[in-house]
Amino acid sequence: MTEPISGPVRGSAHGTAPVPLSVLDLVALGEGNTAHQALAASQRLARLVESRGFLRYWVAEHHSMPGISSSSPAVILAHLAAHTRRLRLGSGGVMLPNHAPLVIAEQFGTLEALAPGRIDLGLGRAPGTDGATTAALRRTGGTPGAGDDFPAEVRELIGFLRGDFPDRHPYRGVHAVPGPVQGHTEHPQVWLLGSSGFSARLAGELGLPFAFAHHFSAHNTLPALELYRSTFRPSAVLAEPYVTLGVFAFAGDDPREARRQALTGALATVRLRSGRPGLIPTPEEAEAHVFTERETAVLGGWLDNALYGTADEVTAGLDELRKRTGADELMLAMNSHSLDFRVRSYELISDAYGLPAGTPADG
Repeated sequence: MTEPISGPVRGSAHGTAPVPLSVLDLVALGEGNTAHQALAASQRLARLVESRGFLRYWVAEHHSMPGISSSSPAVILAHLAAHTRRLRLGSGGVMLPNHAPLVIAEQFGTLEALAPGRIDLGLGRAPGTDGATTAALRRTGGTPGAGDDFPAEVRELIGFLRGDFPDRHPYRGVHAVPGPVQGHTEHPQVWLLGSSGFSARLAGELGLPFAFAHHFSAHNTLPALELYRSTFRPSAVLAEPYVTLGVFAFAGDDPREARRQALTGALATVRLRSGRPGLIPTPEEAEAHVFTERETAVLGGWLDNALYGTADEVTAGLDELRKRTGADELMLAMNSHSLDFRVRSYELISDAYGLPAGTPADG
């Protein structure tokens, strides 16, 4: 059995939270704001949730989407590493087919050197964008298949992180630096991400932790988790399955404002799925929008799977989701228009669960 890729996957729950809580940050950008402001809010939020006992903070790779500023997770994570001390930082995820595995091994090996023992490398097989942008990213002149090479790419990336290619492997003499060739013993913790059964099965077969995108694929949640658990093989990383669920959560001092902010994210998603991506609209624009029949179907599915309202209502929904799915961790996401609302929502959820009220670290 090979060495673990990194330190422990599991964290501790605090207060009355049923499982550890984490954050998935889309670095959402609303009308009237700038990318600088959105990234500054992410720094503020990371420091807040670290002080309140959250386990991890992930950013997601997206491209050519005006309302999301997280096209370069490694750059954002390096910045957040300089302003936090204990929080695990990671990608939720890096869309591996967009990149050479060696490049990602070097980027996240560098992050591990900057923040030893705190880096997660979540990998997804979707492009995280449209077909034309996918072609521009990969320089293929066309749109590749849907992640057919993903299992091989994952194994190749892990080989670079561990520096343990077999003797006759073509990359035996190729080294990701920073990395094992320099004597490093710590490596980023690899996770697989998914919204269907493909990555669930692969994560189970490799004995890796699995993050499921319940926030946009709720109808697949239970089947995918069952597949992951039934195919899981103990590994040096994990003795038993470990699941974190992504879930949209909007808690407000005023439940009406929570719904208004949730509606901004919902309309942004409606427009994205209609091929019209843009900035996150204002609450006033979202409330005034007249939804077509097709848009109403998308809107209903989005709102049905999001939690919004008072902090007590949101935490009750999180408790029910955890009970229904057996998730080991809950990763809260939000793509609201208001940056201040985003930070306040996490404060309210922390208070509702009685999480420790620490002081953000200097930096």
